[in-house]
Amino acid sequence: MNQLLDQARLRAVNLPSSVWSPTPRTLRRWALAAVVVNAGITVTGAAVRVTGSGLGCPTWPRCTPDSFVPVAHPEISPVNMAVEFGNRLLTFVILVVGLACLVAALRLLPRRKDLVRLAWIQPLGVAAQGLWGGLVVRSALNPVTVSVHFLISIGMLAAAVALHTRAGEGDGPPEPLVHRDIRRLGFALVAAVAVLLVAGVVVTGTGPHSGDAVASRFAFDIETVARIHADVVYLVVGLTFALVFALHITRAPAAARRAALTLLGVELAQGVIGYVQYFLAVPAFLVGLHVLGSTLVWICTLRAVYALRSRGPLESTADARDALGSATARA
Repeated sequence: MNQLLDQARLRAVNLPSSVWSPTPRTLRRWALAAVVVNAGITVTGAAVRVTGSGLGCPTWPRCTPDSFVPVAHPEISPVNMAVEFGNRLLTFVILVVGLACLVAALRLLPRRKDLVRLAWIQPLGVAAQGLWGGLVVRSALNPVTVSVHFLISIGMLAAAVALHTRAGEGDGPPEPLVHRDIRRLGFALVAAVAVLLVAGVVVTGTGPHSGDAVASRFAFDIETVARIHADVVYLVVGLTFALVFALHITRAPAAARRAALTLLGVELAQGVIGYVQYFLAVPAFLVGLHVLGSTLVWICTLRAVYALRSRGPLESTADARDALGSATARA
């Protein structure tokens, strides 16, 4: 236990240097933190919705008309207010992590423009989410605004996964590790999963968990949209199975095969959760679990596609600094 505490203290002490004097490894860690917190807020957002806390803070940017923090309000449950305010606070965690990614990318030597561009998406995405969150509240949880709120998080999650991947590889042009048709299959899979996520938010916006009694719903038949969603699930699983099979018979690199198998496993688990929640009339707990599953499917899909190509090995920090010093001296 003491050893674990000492390690935790050492990491806390090293946090500032990991941002101000970063290495590719520490930047990758911050990118992984961005992946975790962006995935986390999708789950807490689902918790806000299934607990009916979407208007627990009825105004924006304040929580109540008179205060930025929760205060007793005769028309709002303290629990609902605490849940919604807690979700708002998590936005600041994402902002801190996003700024850490950006500063680390800017301070990394030699500077890599692609990493800086990807890192910028995190704080800018938080700003966009904050402004859009105000529209969500002012529209009384209109399902269109709520859906876009989730999809912005999915976009930020994709950027964080890209940053994590790129920070751990070289800066050369992408070299395919598999046949071009397999890569095309991977791209088709990403597109299908994106469609699946959109179909999922339509089902959510039509279903029973609106976030508040006054919130409107999509005027669709829930049975119809659920079946469309299921059809897209079959397409995604079919494409994933095809990818796993193609990688196996072509003896693709082990990392690519593992990534595809992991994706298939996550999809099957997600499918089980989806069917169980449907037949149990969409219980709140399983809704949150299903949202977590959807973010994991998205992350694993992106990881599987990135594993189909290589940009070469990552140059060591020492070598990179020496190269930068030599280039400066020649200049």
